[in-house]
Amino acid sequence: MCGIAGIMATNGEAPSGLALQALEAALLHRGPDGTGHYRTGDVGMVQTRLAIIDLATGDQPLYDAGGAGLVANGEIYNYIELKADLQGAAFSTASDCETPLPLYRKHGVAYPNHLRGMYAIALHDPAAGRLLLSRDPFGIKPLYYAETPAGFCFASEPQALIASGLVPVQLVRQVRNELLQLQFTTGRETIFAGIHRVLPGETIVVARGRVVERHHRDALPAGEPIRRDENEARAEFDRVFADSVLVHQRSDVPYGMFLSGGIDSAAVLAMMARLNERPVKAFTAGFSMPGVADEREPARRVAESLGAEHIEVEFREADFWRLLPEIAGAMDDPAADYAILPTFKLAAAAREAGLKVILSGEGGDELFGGYGRYRSVMRPWWLGGKLMRGRGNLDGLGLLRGDLAGWRDGFASAEVRAATSGRSKLQVAQATDCADWLPNDLLTKLDRCLMANGIEGRTPFLDPAVANFAFRLPDDLKVRKGLGKYLLRSWVAEKVPAAEPFGKKKGFTVPVGQWIAKRGAALGPLVAEQPCVREICVPGAVEKLFLHAEERHHGFAAWTLLFYALWHRHHILKLKPEPDVFSALATRS
Repeated sequence: MCGIAGIMATNGEAPSGLALQALEAALLHRGPDGTGHYRTGDVGMVQTRLAIIDLATGDQPLYDAGGAGLVANGEIYNYIELKADLQGAAFSTASDCETPLPLYRKHGVAYPNHLRGMYAIALHDPAAGRLLLSRDPFGIKPLYYAETPAGFCFASEPQALIASGLVPVQLVRQVRNELLQLQFTTGRETIFAGIHRVLPGETIVVARGRVVERHHRDALPAGEPIRRDENEARAEFDRVFADSVLVHQRSDVPYGMFLSGGIDSAAVLAMMARLNERPVKAFTAGFSMPGVADEREPARRVAESLGAEHIEVEFREADFWRLLPEIAGAMDDPAADYAILPTFKLAAAAREAGLKVILSGEGGDELFGGYGRYRSVMRPWWLGGKLMRGRGNLDGLGLLRGDLAGWRDGFASAEVRAATSGRSKLQVAQATDCADWLPNDLLTKLDRCLMANGIEGRTPFLDPAVANFAFRLPDDLKVRKGLGKYLLRSWVAEKVPAAEPFGKKKGFTVPVGQWIAKRGAALGPLVAEQPCVREICVPGAVEKLFLHAEERHHGFAAWTLLFYALWHRHHILKLKPEPDVFSALATRS
């Protein structure tokens, strides 16, 4: 796992060395183990390395005999199989990331179709005069770009492009509206004007500093659900998932996993325990708050039943006030998901325990149909069916000066694109979430919180073989008797009965509303005074909201505004970091 960045000048001259240095400096947290530099003609690239595979010879950039150079962020899990298949190719390292070079020579711009992994890759072919940027189909690894008068630039994080001076800081209000109402943002455009995402599964071709081609690889298979025998499907899942977890454990450094109280991470731990001779280190976050579900006890039962070494990490109220400004600073592509809080502290605990790789259960809900909103979409409207994300986070509370225009447009477009011929309503909902919610909330959270602590995150559910199997399961093997993830639950019930997969689900929550309400009288006015909040909220409404933050809808709205205020101060106003929430909000520009 690494940070990558680069520039292709429009005038054919060498790109600015100072700009490249600034890009590198802004990404050092992603790669504490070394840096690499590439300068050829009109292209310059940098890489900051977190060494995971081939610690001795895997430094980047990597080159081939034809003069092409590559920098990459990610892991190619099938690199061993690819090297065996690429007969005649000469490899100078044992790095997994060297395999794209001979694949490019063989398949051209279609080379990512042969990769199994998570990746953001920049490949420069000076003989052809082109730069290729490629991102894995689920968007596990981030990649951003901008087309500027001076040239085309790219980086693993938007903040690096801004820090380099290549792109000015300017907020896109419609994208801001998405963030406030959805908690994440959608599509190619980011919240920063002029900075765009390389979309999941996309390869873009750049020549003379401008994008000239776009190619796409789908994460999900086409077609309607396929009727399957339940026992045969469960056996096939066991085979496919075992293979995925096996290759996701390929590493030359210690690894562990994040264990929640849910069945997705229980499934990951069960398979890791089967495949490892030593006890797996499993990290669980918990909250000691009355009335709040604490996942440590059910996770402890699962860990003990599988012989794992269980490390429990409490996220306290004091952590909330102390860490939130730092976490908001790490979330440059913002997601107002309160799960960033325990994820950040778990990553710090994993690093302290000497690990550099963590496996987690992201993707299980999306691929196996776990969310309650999916069951609602499947019902006709007269039986309680309703639109996914039909109401915004800030709606119905008397907060807003006016409508936050366009906040659902990107999500609605994703719904239309997902509704391809033959797909069931459930599949359309799953595909919609895989387009934006998954990469721009869950995976962005995982990437930023872990990389801020020098940890690589891996997601074995988000594997092509697993996706091809799971997405076309019949609806009744995903949702049955009011429960999602039926097939996965039945597998877990057989392999890890201690997980109680058919028991009543308590749901994951972080008690941000209770914490905010306890100090709402002091915190509300500070948030209300922020220029970014005053711009959108009715005077006096924010203060009232924070006094009632213990109520679920009020609490999530208060959390959203608090996160946005801290994010805006750090990334738009560029104010210096402060040690806690109150001092950060009290600091004047």
